[in-house]
Amino acid sequence: MERSLKNVLVVSFGFLLLFTAYGGLQSLQSSLYSEEGLGVTALSTLYGGVLLSSMFLPPLLIKKFGCKWTIVISMCCYVAFSLGNFYASWYTLIPTSILLGLGAAPLWSAQCTYLTIMGNTQAEKVGKVGRDVVNQYFGIFFLIFQSSGVWGNLISSLVFGQTPTQEAIPEEQLLSCGASDCLMATASTNSTQRPSQTLIYTLLGIYTGSGVLAVLLVAVFLEPIKDAQQKSEGEKELPFWSTLLSTFRLLRDRRLRLLVLLPMYRGFEQAVLAGDYTRSYTTCALGIQFVGYVMICFSATNSLCSMLYGRLSQHTGRIALYALGAVTHLSCIIALLLWKPHPHQLAVFFVFSGLWGVADAVWQTQNNVLYGVLFQKSKEAAFANYRLWEALGFVIAFGYSTFLCVNVKLYVLLGVLSLTMLAYGTVEYLEAKKPARPVATEQTKTADGAETETAM
Repeated sequence: MERSLKNVLVVSFGFLLLFTAYGGLQSLQSSLYSEEGLGVTALSTLYGGVLLSSMFLPPLLIKKFGCKWTIVISMCCYVAFSLGNFYASWYTLIPTSILLGLGAAPLWSAQCTYLTIMGNTQAEKVGKVGRDVVNQYFGIFFLIFQSSGVWGNLISSLVFGQTPTQEAIPEEQLLSCGASDCLMATASTNSTQRPSQTLIYTLLGIYTGSGVLAVLLVAVFLEPIKDAQQKSEGEKELPFWSTLLSTFRLLRDRRLRLLVLLPMYRGFEQAVLAGDYTRSYTTCALGIQFVGYVMICFSATNSLCSMLYGRLSQHTGRIALYALGAVTHLSCIIALLLWKPHPHQLAVFFVFSGLWGVADAVWQTQNNVLYGVLFQKSKEAAFANYRLWEALGFVIAFGYSTFLCVNVKLYVLLGVLSLTMLAYGTVEYLEAKKPARPVATEQTKTADGAETETAM
């Protein structure tokens, strides 16, 4: 096995182990710790920490420790959150949520930077186009990473599987399910009771062990990597404040100002899936015991499509994939506005989550590649901006989630999707207008490790 592919697999399986634990814990916070809103508050502070860390931490940590050790340090923050759940209280969950949020942006920025450099380096060795190799590596990563949703939900379903038999859901409750849910409807009568403390500790033990394995895997087997561009610049040391503000300085680039809507939209659509589809559609009409299975369907299609898009983009280009994602989500949003969920339509619940995964795979793979391609010389700051605006999308969506009707939230998502695709189309138009570079220049760029073109 070639060295670069081995490193891609190490990163991928490390994230698989880490997010098998975190994904399961995140989806259980509001259910396990509903007293005084502790679980929801923990998630809010978590994304607030992500928002804060995205502003300055990723470039600082990556330049100080390199991509590998930034990933290791950030993973330890996730393990701390798992440990905080053993004795859940305001004094343990809130601090560990903030710690996890502070580690999230450096973790993802380091991962994106590592895969981009690795892809460009490998492309230079074998004489391929950098964009194609980077696309392939991100596809492999997200194929493996997205399956964490399957394993995390499966583990929690198996551990918490000893649930009482659910009663039939009354027709009056079904009338308030779906887009008509305004949080004032009949309270759910089919929610399961809290699992025993023994089962909770068992689940937390499995999740914590998974996180520790992720840290050890990356620390032992991942090879450090250095950006060729940094080497060619003589390892220049930037002043502290210059590094600190690099994330915001990149916003001077008009392309980035237009592209901030892409990660923001992903925050919005993920919040709708995790907060509204699971509660107002699945739990309301089927019962909470089906949420895990519906999310497994989402994760499975997301994982498979991520791998498919990594290869498909080499033949279709990214514009066709973005169009596919936009049309799929547009269709789902309109259908969710019109659909009246009912237990007799069991297959439809899985169809929606599957289609949502098909579209989300586009945003996951292509957004990361697009940022790496367009901002080749400022990858750390670019990916930090990506996490910053994605976190802002989560914060806004969760912020208004408690006092808006589901149909209003779907209309908001529809509007954000429209603006996002308009802004993305503008960037592609600007890139297409750029004059083609001479062949000699392209060869020089390839030798410098910047072979990934920004124009389609």
